[in-house]
Amino acid sequence: MRSLLGETDLRSLGSQDIPPLFREVAERGWSTTAGGARVLTDLRPQSAAASVDRLAEETTVNGRGMTDYDLPTAPHERTPLLMRRCLAYIRACLRAAQEEFGDSGVKGYVSLSFSDTEDALLTAHVTFCTPRPDVPAYIADLERVENEAVAEISVEDCRLRS
Repeated sequence: MRSLLGETDLRSLGSQDIPPLFREVAERGWSTTAGGARVLTDLRPQSAAASVDRLAEETTVNGRGMTDYDLPTAPHERTPLLMRRCLAYIRACLRAAQEEFGDSGVKGYVSLSFSDTEDALLTAHVTFCTPRPDVPAYIADLERVENEAVAEISVEDCRLRS
């Protein structure tokens, strides 16, 4: 993932890189559930019972596969476009979270893997959660993940790479 991030052109990265439905989610911001989970308001279920596991609630509610049906299939064309989409969405959501909650606690996670189809296209999943000292990490030992590329991104990372 480190090399993919380094190869992604982040100049002029902005809302134009985010698919419309994801852009709307980012623009509508964040809220907090009864269980204390920080969730993207538009992704919040209409009726949900309070969860005692805030990490699971956050990653489940906030997680989505990134739109990619309109992207080219050739890896050298697809990969940079998919990365830009994911990073632009993460950046927009993390900035909105910082404004809503007044801190930089929410982290974005992007994972890239090959689809289990004949074409084996590169696909991406994005989610958000707030690491807490009393809860195990969302992805333990991130550097040792195999079979997919994963990155944890903070709002501070977004400022450094903009």
